[in-house]
Amino acid sequence: MGQKFHAFMLPWFAFGHMTPYLHLANKLAEKGHMVTFLLPKKAQKQLEHLKLFPDSIIFHPLTIPHVDGLPCGAETASDIPVSLVKFLSTAMDLTRYQVETAIVAMRPDLILFDIAHWVPEMAKEHGVKSMMYNVISATCIAHDLVPGGEFGVPLPDYPSSKVLYRAHDTHALSSFSAYYERFYHRVTTGLMNCDFISIRTCGERQYQRKVLLTGPMLPQQDTNKPLKDSWSHWLNGFGQGSVVFCALGSQITLEKEQFQELCLGMELTGLPFLVAVTPPKGSKTIQEALPDGFEERVKGRGVVWGESVQQLLILAHPSVGCFVSHCGFGSMWESLMSDCQIVLLPYLNDQVLNTRLMTEELEVSIEVQREETGWFSKENLSVAVTSVMDKDSEIGNLVQSPYFLVVEVLVSPGLLTGYTDNFVDTLENLLKDTNLQ
Repeated sequence: MGQKFHAFMLPWFAFGHMTPYLHLANKLAEKGHMVTFLLPKKAQKQLEHLKLFPDSIIFHPLTIPHVDGLPCGAETASDIPVSLVKFLSTAMDLTRYQVETAIVAMRPDLILFDIAHWVPEMAKEHGVKSMMYNVISATCIAHDLVPGGEFGVPLPDYPSSKVLYRAHDTHALSSFSAYYERFYHRVTTGLMNCDFISIRTCGERQYQRKVLLTGPMLPQQDTNKPLKDSWSHWLNGFGQGSVVFCALGSQITLEKEQFQELCLGMELTGLPFLVAVTPPKGSKTIQEALPDGFEERVKGRGVVWGESVQQLLILAHPSVGCFVSHCGFGSMWESLMSDCQIVLLPYLNDQVLNTRLMTEELEVSIEVQREETGWFSKENLSVAVTSVMDKDSEIGNLVQSPYFLVVEVLVSPGLLTGYTDNFVDTLENLLKDTNLQ
């Protein structure tokens, strides 16, 4: 057995990154290791419930410096539109002195990071090992973040002819292209300079580094925090597998017209539904942006909610039969474990590739048809949902057959724990070996 160690974690300031880092922190703490988790002050409250080993996982809050262009009080990617991400990345860079001060004071053995490309250099100065832990899909890394690659264009040896961008993905590509060069530089610099690389995936030597796989890092449910009574009571009013649940993640803020199209598409299905999205651009609340007469027409069967919900617990409720998702990497894994039909509506570049993996490669879901502009209609959304929810639907049966095969693999005895056990054991011994050198 390798030595016990103290790890720092510094993920990108987005909940889709901080959450899987915290899942990994729980695994390390379970094995007897200490973790100091560096994060923005405001994020602590939202992540506290995921910390299963409070004696071994310490939250170390960072003060987010002021940056021109970053709205006052913004600390995570959820607080800003995608167009302002460059300012948040600059603010993260300005926390370097705080991170270095914490390293000097606490002397960790290892620091895990993803976007903060300056970590390896700083870690070496203080005799600390660094690991780049990528929580986006390996598909996206292979497609967009390879040396000498061109954004949106796979290299000749890219292994898939299905997991690709299409003409109607222009909306996703344009939203990312504005800061691609900055993002590309950060990720590739980190990959080249770190001591170890880890990826949140199942079984690359391009960067000449040891690559460790954590597996999907599915979250562990805290049984002390059941589904809120209000949601449980509402869902209990519907039959098994009849409710459509739609959640598009904390970073996606729709234009008002597209938000209304989403609402009308859900109404058009005729099914009970729960939509959890942030208020659209230009609106302070969900209510002020809803289509005229919408609330009255769907009263008793439809809810549109503008705050976060307990996604895992809602997906696990027996009344929920369909999950409409943006296919962020975390939601992708959760959808596979949910026993729901899966309908995908991606917005960002990595979500597009995740969607193609699910729909074209694994064939376990369907994607809402879009126009070349990226716009989706209420009719296409409704058709996608009803096509998988109809018990006699050919499409529904087609995607369910391979879905059950994939889930059977994921839940097979020892698969998930095997990945995490091997990851921790390997890391213990790597740190032991490097300390002996």
